Amino acid sequence: MPGDTAPAVRLSAVSKAYGKVQALDRVTFEVPAGCFFVLFGPSSVGKTTTLRAIAGLVKPDAGQIELFGTDMTHAPIVARGVSMVFQSFALYPHLSVRDNFAYPLREARVPAREIAARVEETAAMLRLTHRLERKPSTLSGGEQQRVALGRSLIRRPKLLLLDEPLTNLDAKLRHDMRAELKRLHRQFGMTIVYATPDELEALSMGEQIAVMRDGGVVQHGTPEDVYERPVDLYVAGKIGSPAINLVDSAIAGDGTSLATPFGRFALPGRAPASAGEQTVLGIRPSDIRLGTPSGAGLAGEVRLIEPLGDITIVSVAAADQVLRVVLPEAQAVRLKPGDGVPLSLDASKFHLFRASNGRALGAPAPT
Repeated sequence: MPGDTAPAVRLSAVSKAYGKVQALDRVTFEVPAGCFFVLFGPSSVGKTTTLRAIAGLVKPDAGQIELFGTDMTHAPIVARGVSMVFQSFALYPHLSVRDNFAYPLREARVPAREIAARVEETAAMLRLTHRLERKPSTLSGGEQQRVALGRSLIRRPKLLLLDEPLTNLDAKLRHDMRAELKRLHRQFGMTIVYATPDELEALSMGEQIAVMRDGGVVQHGTPEDVYERPVDLYVAGKIGSPAINLVDSAIAGDGTSLATPFGRFALPGRAPASAGEQTVLGIRPSDIRLGTPSGAGLAGEVRLIEPLGDITIVSVAAADQVLRVVLPEAQAVRLKPGDGVPLSLDASKFHLFRASNGRALGAPAPT
């Protein structure tokens, strides 16, 4: 049968334009059944349009959308088995939480006894039983978000689409709701496609991530893939906090080493490049270590210290560059601005990009 082994979602070269604005440009990716899949990128890269196309709210100009092995490109919304939660909670303000939950089931003409049972089940699952008779305006932001989720979950969709659902919540509520969503995903095993501009949400929640830019997917893979092996400077700069250190560099004349402001380093074996080619060296702040005073490390001077609880971000000036370094709090507590510190760089951790087009050395050309 078509849906048995097929991915939950398959987009093939999906494009959509609004006048001269190309909202989607040949978007292509697959979402395995049961996966928590994240569309990641800043505003206006096409995340919401992609979700709306999957839901049937937007008709693509070109390309194909398959859901569970069936072509749904032009299928009506009701035939897709999809539920979507928007950035705005979109609750019915005049209805109680109970009636907000029950509304989609009543529209689907589900028997009253089953509606009552599913409302109670959903409220218990979302810890909202004590709020069933309240109106949305009397609830906290986190509770309103759970009601919006519950109204989608109560339909028991095969596919749940979440469009920046935590944007309107404060930091603590976002943390709590991230945990809640992961718990619900484990409990139901449903397929979730989640759009967010928040890198922490993408890395902590997604089993797979599609990084978007200008209406297209730049890189698609696991969180480890996009963090450890970014295909270009855009992905490298968007994934990772604090941001990756970027330094101008060049392939040395011998073609086997890299010339940097910090000295020469052997080129990684995977890096096909020409002698003299201009490059950009990327070094993750977590990949820089403090050297020993007696060692041959790079001499640096502490410029700025940013304590963040159990870790500290230290900005160190070295060889006319400023590098951000992530240190354990216990190690950083002894430092102060103006202190001299030796740094140790591990060339095996370097990320190298072509200055001409920003692509990672060794990365396949974009299609």
